[in-house]
Amino acid sequence: MKPRVGAALFFALISCVGVAAQKQPADSAGAYTTGKYRNLLVEAGYSKRAAHEKIEATFQQLFHGDPQTQAIAFAAGKNENGPLMYVTDWANHDVRTEGMSYGMMITVQLNKKAEFDGIWNWAKTYMYISDPKAPSYQYFAWSCKTDGTHNSEGAAPDGESYFAMALLFAANRWGNGKGIYDYQAEAEKILTAMVHRPEITGEIQWRGKTVAHTVGPMMHDDPPMILFVADKTPHPFTDPSYHLPAFYELWALWGPKEDHDFWTKAAQTSRDFFVKTTDPKTGLAPAYANFDGTAVKSGFVQSDKFGYDAWRTASNWSVDWSWWGKAPAERELSDRIQAFFESQGIDKYGPVYTLDGKDLGSTPGLTHEDHPAGLVGTNAVAGLAATDQERAKRFVKALWETPVPSGQSRYYDGMLYMMSLMHLGGEFRVWGPK
Repeated sequence: MKPRVGAALFFALISCVGVAAQKQPADSAGAYTTGKYRNLLVEAGYSKRAAHEKIEATFQQLFHGDPQTQAIAFAAGKNENGPLMYVTDWANHDVRTEGMSYGMMITVQLNKKAEFDGIWNWAKTYMYISDPKAPSYQYFAWSCKTDGTHNSEGAAPDGESYFAMALLFAANRWGNGKGIYDYQAEAEKILTAMVHRPEITGEIQWRGKTVAHTVGPMMHDDPPMILFVADKTPHPFTDPSYHLPAFYELWALWGPKEDHDFWTKAAQTSRDFFVKTTDPKTGLAPAYANFDGTAVKSGFVQSDKFGYDAWRTASNWSVDWSWWGKAPAERELSDRIQAFFESQGIDKYGPVYTLDGKDLGSTPGLTHEDHPAGLVGTNAVAGLAATDQERAKRFVKALWETPVPSGQSRYYDGMLYMMSLMHLGGEFRVWGPK
């Protein structure tokens, strides 16, 4: 289970107020240019067939496994647009835009169109906010019950980011359909709202009271970077793990033409931001950060610590290097974070640390999180940018030997585990226009 209660608490509160380095063998221009994707699983000694079979087996377990102990995806009947499917955070009994958008990314990458369309149909049917008077109009409610009832009217920008990217890949890989399956049009709507949606103030119910609430764009204009939430607050801030420069480069190419310059600048801003927000020795990033990279110190759980959200940050900069090869500093960051976690014991490090490397122990009562599979995965993905290839192989082998998450922790750990295997196996790719 991922005890990441910061987002829920935030929405509530604002309603009221040492091995020698070796050179990476891949072309430095990046996979977008070369079309060549490294397979770190093969580089670590596993066969290409075994790597593919492991990825497919992981998908089958998480999407079609035992419903009580393995699966996180569930069929949910049909409507006028076809079959419905949701991805659930099993431990917290809800459906999140994070998991739904990850599910769409996984399924488009693995050419699972039926599952992709089912997840997108559920998201548009239940999560999308279509009321023009609603503060979060044109966004998706970040948390719903499995029957589609909203737990929150707030939106979380990481969900919109993965929705948009997955839809663009779907448009390029499968072609566009009609209605909600016009993937290109749906992606462009999301991207336009993220940048340009005007502030809307409306009334929402909170603890039996009607209160005013204002929501604006998800992207900050200057500096151009993603916000933690689109809700208007006195001191807006960001989440380092939401920064996806590898995606922004593609949005500049394939998204609304008027935003080409914005997304190009946002990509470079995020690359510079990774260096600013990570600790210069450990490479650890905080859960939440100010625009200058400094950690946000607040009442939120682990806001200024390297915790559950922050696990994803290293994967984001490493994939950016793998695809684009534009920011050599990302290689230094990968070496730094892998050296740190190796020093903590590559098979025993915990989930939460201070930025300077103090182990804060597992969250009380969650003993299965002592050495979380999701973090094992993202640390292995850091090998895509690392210069120390022998150390990177040790992280890849650590992930290979980690079982597919099951039980209570299978949602967040499982999604990161799944996507990490795909990144490492060369099965998470840029799907461009034909």
